[in-house]
Amino acid sequence: MRIAIAGATGNIGRPTSDALERAGHDVVRISRSLGIDLTTGAGLEEALRGADAIIDVTNATAADSAEAVRRFGTSTRNLLAAGERAGVRHHVLLTIVGLHRVEGNAHYAGKREQERLVESGPLPWTIVPATQFHDFAEMVASWTEHDGVATIPPLLVQPIAPADVGKILAEIAVGVPQGRHVDLAGPQTQDLVDMARRTHQARGRTVRLVPTWSGVFGPAMAGDVLLPGDGARIAPTTFEDWLSQQH
Repeated sequence: MRIAIAGATGNIGRPTSDALERAGHDVVRISRSLGIDLTTGAGLEEALRGADAIIDVTNATAADSAEAVRRFGTSTRNLLAAGERAGVRHHVLLTIVGLHRVEGNAHYAGKREQERLVESGPLPWTIVPATQFHDFAEMVASWTEHDGVATIPPLLVQPIAPADVGKILAEIAVGVPQGRHVDLAGPQTQDLVDMARRTHQARGRTVRLVPTWSGVFGPAMAGDVLLPGDGARIAPTTFEDWLSQQH
């Protein structure tokens, strides 16, 4: 099959592309760095020509909810419209577990807009909610790290390995559209502060972590809000296994 991946050069796009190519599929990488711009639609028509499926693992940064909704909305509309013109038969969107239980987070508002557009759009679809990735804690700590100190929210998560997400997305994309897929999650529940500490330790770094609900992750995300629902698909790679592979 010929499968286009929007966000192909990112954290999830790379392992998804690799999994599809290992299975013998023709992968079309869509990324601004490769000359294809979802914001303007430039290069999309040619990229999607002959594609059987699209996997959307794009990301966007925004200062507030309105900007996030606009950015995610624009790129998703362009992708869906170009996919319809190309005769694409399956649109797969990666989204976030717990998305509809959290208000006030700009990124989540943008992702909800993506889901809304895909659900009401012209292409048969599968929406795949996943928990946070194993490298999430280190990334969040990096946002505020200064002089060896970083703040981090004490989130309860059940993280999943990016490579596992890529394999599952590849599997879903070559199948029939499923509508809303069950949640994807890793095998163990973790505390984000502890994850960040252990990741820094594995990399030989010393960072003093200050747990706080200030910032983009507020108390609305406390407790089991970000954990997968019943019947979730559990990926095999533990956080410890992932850590052991980092250099």
